[in-house]
Amino acid sequence: MNLSFPRYPARLNRQQFYPVAYEIMFYCHVLDEKIYELFRKGYVKGTVIICIGNEATMVPMSMPFRPGQDILGLMHRDMGGHLVNGMTPYELLCQYMANAQSPTHAREGNVHHGNVAQRRLPFISHLGNTLAPVVGATWAARRNGEDVFGLASIGDGGSSTGDFHESLNLASVQRVPVLFVVENNHYAYSTPTRLQYNAKQLSDRAAGYNIPGKTIDGTDAWEVYCAVNDALDEMNKTSLPYLLESMTLRLYGHAAYDKAEYVSAAERQAWLRRDPVARARAVLLDECEFTEEKLGALESAVRARIDTVIARSLSVGRPACATCSPGAVFAPARPDIKLPPFTAPQIKNLQAVTAALDYIMGRDDKAVLLGMDIGVYGSAFKTCKGLYERYGAKRVMDMPVCESGIVGFALGASQFGARPIIEYQFADFSTEAATQMALNAASWYFRSCNPAPLVFRLPCGGGITLGAFHSGEFEGIWSRFPGLKLLYPFTPQETFEAIVAAYYDPNPCLVFEHKLLYASKGGSIDFNGDMASIWRPRQYAEGADCTIVAFGAMNELALAVVSEQGYSADVWNPFILNPLDIDPLAASVEKTGRLLVIQESGETAGLGDRIVSLIVKRCFAKLRCAPAIVASPDMPVPFAPELETATRPDKNKIRAAIEQIIGEKS
Repeated sequence: MNLSFPRYPARLNRQQFYPVAYEIMFYCHVLDEKIYELFRKGYVKGTVIICIGNEATMVPMSMPFRPGQDILGLMHRDMGGHLVNGMTPYELLCQYMANAQSPTHAREGNVHHGNVAQRRLPFISHLGNTLAPVVGATWAARRNGEDVFGLASIGDGGSSTGDFHESLNLASVQRVPVLFVVENNHYAYSTPTRLQYNAKQLSDRAAGYNIPGKTIDGTDAWEVYCAVNDALDEMNKTSLPYLLESMTLRLYGHAAYDKAEYVSAAERQAWLRRDPVARARAVLLDECEFTEEKLGALESAVRARIDTVIARSLSVGRPACATCSPGAVFAPARPDIKLPPFTAPQIKNLQAVTAALDYIMGRDDKAVLLGMDIGVYGSAFKTCKGLYERYGAKRVMDMPVCESGIVGFALGASQFGARPIIEYQFADFSTEAATQMALNAASWYFRSCNPAPLVFRLPCGGGITLGAFHSGEFEGIWSRFPGLKLLYPFTPQETFEAIVAAYYDPNPCLVFEHKLLYASKGGSIDFNGDMASIWRPRQYAEGADCTIVAFGAMNELALAVVSEQGYSADVWNPFILNPLDIDPLAASVEKTGRLLVIQESGETAGLGDRIVSLIVKRCFAKLRCAPAIVASPDMPVPFAPELETATRPDKNKIRAAIEQIIGEKS
């Protein structure tokens, strides 16, 4: 393929454009046919998403963008965009075959192409979630002074998702020049557009975000190319995003297994008459001085090159299982990091949060705070108080109410020089971003081999009568997703250390901050700067009769009961909930022979069952009785103070559980 053509701001004229564009479009068309054939023979793994019919959109829309400079988030039906912007056909085929030369080590799906180093972000099947990372990445690169645009493509079906609207709104509010291209091929899998939206054209939605929008014929390669260049000119002037709807085609079913019986014969015939490759070929013959002989020679050369690269790809062996070990889940941390010491006498957990954020931001200008009401207001619990005045609106950023969009934005930004710290108003609201956190950010390193350094701060827990939607912990949920690290501090020292450790770790880290402890838990901070010493469970009491493992505010109750009743007990806070270091806890149980887990979450919602399971496996022969769990009931947190108090673990419930497992009263 000829990829040595000028990029934005230079433009090809019509006679220059068509020979270049047609060769790439034809290459993609033939390669698609070959991939489908390889799939049917069993060489291509998974399934096949076919791009035929979309060539005049995916290729020309990508041609103006500058490889390695602009940031692209492309869909599963955008093979041509990847080839135009840095991916080789050999890499693409190895990805399809999931072989030993797969650029993602055969860990990613066959159409989940991406290369962060080349500024093509990894694809995620939850289509709406592909957009916000492009916005954040483009924002971060421009924050660093780079001349950069973003391209984010999505289908007509994906434009129905909340993340689509969150991303457009974020890009508009933050003035990030991202070109959003809706590839409207009339069907979302099998669902026609009349059941997807009730608008004349999707580009009309641009008005809702005060940005330009336009609908074009996506089967006309020249119209697409011109529209994209015009959009780049407009974005260059305004720094605002642009919404382009390209009315394109899908001449096969959604995937290889889909025969598309839902498309009528008449509709299919009408589509075939508009085949974009045939249209571009006709222009070459009519306007660009190509003869059938010359064009035939070009097409024969393309087929020969494709056959050569297929033969090379087929000769590659299968991937080694060692490339997909549990060690591939987390990006390697640097335990040798040594930071300046920090001390603070007798402060509360709330002030410890602020101190940690100030400590980080004062030492690293890459650190940015993202959240709602964290600016002038200082955040819902005032944990960010004073930071806006100290570091300004460009680093303490009040965001729209779009939890999922914020996480996607932060994920993209983390790849291009920013180090985001996201505050949720309540841990409960993190569920709004489940896909971005648990599937996109958590798996980012596994899929791309690029770290995703993100910090999520989650004010959590009950005890202050806020009801079911403001009182959850959710540590049990988030611990079940590989790739996320979880820290749950108890004291001001631990709170400070948890936030700092999370920030300097190269993985997505969730820090749980129990709201009840913000004002009730006091103590001093004496941080010596040794990062290696942070990642460990914490022991608060030592004894011989039982081992108590508690989370969050439950540590305060456990220690009070042990002290008041005179029990001889080891009291532990795991602190690092994932990856969980079970060894010190197991050693304690082997000594005491008894285990009690205390959690505020419901019995099946928290981590207690996991602790019990691991301890039983490790210490079964040493156990003197069955492990016990003190937890809230498996129900939403009730609102009335009397009801919440009755459901949460308290001293009496903890004392009764201890007496039951040790077989005596205090």
